[in-house]
Amino acid sequence: MEFKISKDLILELEQHIVNKDDAGLERLLGEMHHADIAEILDELDFDEATYIFKVLDSEKTSEILLELEDDLRENILKRLSPKEIAEELDELNTDDAADIIAELSQSKKEEVISELDDLEHAKDIIDLLRYDEDTAGGLMGKELVKVNENWSVLTCVKEMRAQAENVSRVHSIYVVDDENRLKGRLSLKDLLTTSTKTQISDIYIKKVTFVNVDAEDVEVARIMQKYDLEAIPVVDAMGRLVGRITIDDIIDVIRDEADQDYQLAAGISKDVEADDSILEHTKARLPWLVLALLGGFISVKVLGLFEGAMLKHGELFFFTPLVAAMAGNVGVQSSAIIVQGLANNTLTGSLFSRLTKEVSLSLLNGFILGIILFVGSHFLLDVEIVIGVIVTTALMSVIIIASLIGTFVPLLLDKFGIDPALATGPFITTSNDICGILIYFSIARIILGF
Repeated sequence: MEFKISKDLILELEQHIVNKDDAGLERLLGEMHHADIAEILDELDFDEATYIFKVLDSEKTSEILLELEDDLRENILKRLSPKEIAEELDELNTDDAADIIAELSQSKKEEVISELDDLEHAKDIIDLLRYDEDTAGGLMGKELVKVNENWSVLTCVKEMRAQAENVSRVHSIYVVDDENRLKGRLSLKDLLTTSTKTQISDIYIKKVTFVNVDAEDVEVARIMQKYDLEAIPVVDAMGRLVGRITIDDIIDVIRDEADQDYQLAAGISKDVEADDSILEHTKARLPWLVLALLGGFISVKVLGLFEGAMLKHGELFFFTPLVAAMAGNVGVQSSAIIVQGLANNTLTGSLFSRLTKEVSLSLLNGFILGIILFVGSHFLLDVEIVIGVIVTTALMSVIIIASLIGTFVPLLLDKFGIDPALATGPFITTSNDICGILIYFSIARIILGF
């Protein structure tokens, strides 16, 4: 059953804090999952959350630290001494510890590292800090189980027992040579059913999926999704095994990428949270709102070019929002499919075949919607047949053009290394609105001859 925070629980915790009843807090929170405690702390103010954090033992709080919202974690880290932070990091895997240290100032970072008790742990963390956070090196942890291809099964088992003490979950057993180059992986079943004198080189699986340490995080996520992997080994330029990435880190990458794409599609250019400052939200939203405003100016200018037509045929004006809205909607639909295909690497065929498919689809949709519009405008709105023909023809033309723009723009952005998710936001909507209005009145001018 999923944990739910209640008002009674919050009140009880606050009462324990007021009374400085540390034993009561430990009793109340001791059996809870660390993710649930983190959710509770996010509901409290900074002082209360920090108090509870310091009451609980470091084995639990180290996991809680990873689950907290960024601003609360930052505030708690500011209130902890370098030694207290080091105690938390000693309980974490190297990848998680490196993520926490990366959030600290340079001076505090050095102080915390100097306070780490496990020198090997500290060395691994320092090594991970060298990599960009959005690469495989920035995601990987050093905790893994590896065996040498020249060992016997008996030696292998002994070494694995020693290594597994520092690994919380053993997803795979990796095989390396004397130079630590990745050679393959070892099946646990083969290990258990083979003579203890057998050489590992005779039984290990040579085919293994891996990523380079400089691979982008989204590429790692795509590979792990494709092959349904719980963990993937990471190698350097020389093919040496340097770490592994587990599925929990990839889930975070997928979630962050989805959040970023969603914000871009909504016209938010920076990664912001709901509780960020007004200034941060303004910086994130204003650029695209300015773009939409400029697009509105252009739309007004385009309408001004056909002022005479609207004076003679005022009914044309009333269909303008309909045509512009359909252009924007169709463009967003087309671009969303392309962006999704680019993200999942599922787009197949040439650009010509993709555009041909979109034209065929837009022709069918345009024909159906055109009939509905023509019939509806004539019988429900009592519009002249010639105006109905203009609006219907314009609608079909706009749908075709908008679908082509929605298909081509994200592909073009991707080709130039720009996030194609931009193509599902105000950019595509505004451009299609302008094109839709221009096409509509151009067709009207041709048919009516003004």
